[in-house]
Amino acid sequence: RARLQSRCAAASFESNGDPLMSAFAITNARIFDGTDFLDGKSVIVRDGNVDKIVDAAALPADLTVIDGNGQMLAPGLIDVQVNGGGGVLLNDQPTVDGVRAIMQAHRKYGTTAMLPTLITDHRGKMETAIAAVTDAIDAGVPGIVGIHLEGPYLNPERKGVHSADIIRPMEDDAIELLTRLSNGRILVTMAPEKAAKGTIKALANKGVLVCAGHTAGNYAHIQSAIDEGLRGFTHLFNAMSPMTHREPGVAGAAMADDTTWCGLIADGYHVHPAVLKVAIRAKATGKIMLVTDAMPTVGADDKRFTLGGEEIIAADGRCALADGTLAGSDLDMISAVKNCVEMVGLNLGEALRMASLYPAEFLKLDDKMGRIAPGYQADMILFDDAFNVSRSWINGAE
Repeated sequence: RARLQSRCAAASFESNGDPLMSAFAITNARIFDGTDFLDGKSVIVRDGNVDKIVDAAALPADLTVIDGNGQMLAPGLIDVQVNGGGGVLLNDQPTVDGVRAIMQAHRKYGTTAMLPTLITDHRGKMETAIAAVTDAIDAGVPGIVGIHLEGPYLNPERKGVHSADIIRPMEDDAIELLTRLSNGRILVTMAPEKAAKGTIKALANKGVLVCAGHTAGNYAHIQSAIDEGLRGFTHLFNAMSPMTHREPGVAGAAMADDTTWCGLIADGYHVHPAVLKVAIRAKATGKIMLVTDAMPTVGADDKRFTLGGEEIIAADGRCALADGTLAGSDLDMISAVKNCVEMVGLNLGEALRMASLYPAEFLKLDDKMGRIAPGYQADMILFDDAFNVSRSWINGAE
């Protein structure tokens, strides 16, 4: 025991001084591996991947050991909709440094993989943002796995805070633009009813993940889009036609389908906790993923920013225009998990899967992310009973 305590103390110092250790173990933590909670076990990491999970008493004597201090060790959280963070909005700073700053802001709250998200903008800004994310991935910026283009091919009737002046039909060469990122995932949010027949199929066939959002479509529109390869739905219930008993709308079509994924903003503002519960019960298990739709205020002292010339203020965790219109969120991923447990009454394991495994499956990255298991990337977080993240690793680097 004394030897283990000594090794744990040394590891605490070493891991702070050297963020990347080729081999180490995390012990004295309750482990959630993506399926089960494990007690009395330790995780061994080698060269950025999980090597094995062993009995705590069976650790090799020469291995650097990190003391989990009794906290929860879980797979890193994956957010597919992140407009900004750390005072940076991707639309305003579509650069490698901007992408890095957004990621760093969210990592403090458990996010270990994300899609920086560009809100509806001009063609040149889209090209610049795609290039910035390409360069960020090439440069090895931790946690950047692709880009989310939310617009501009939306329905103005459900525009939200997206600029009506920039929302537009798809250009003739739009598919070339939307498939330009070669080293990561591209997610495109669009209004299916505004797309020409065959567009979603063409994008899906080229590997683009297409989600319906900011749409006034009906059930038939969505069924046709699903037949073409629609992957999911952006911020369920928000900026889409609602479900009624005679016309299911986009929201009803989304919950009724078992093949697609739905993003949910669990901040208590975008969707009432009772409706969150209804959606989680209605949708097929594994097809609800938590997203933040976060704005620059996350991880920033300044709770004001400008979007499209209008000031947006974050107060009590709610981002809105002066007239009260919601404008993204001030939400982080570990808080979304906490809210699902405390507001909705969900069990912790399912809430964590909605923030890790299920988005990994949506992104087609579940062969290496979303679990703590041999062969998976060592993307992990440590957090306490109050959902405060104390440490995180991406590819084994702290």
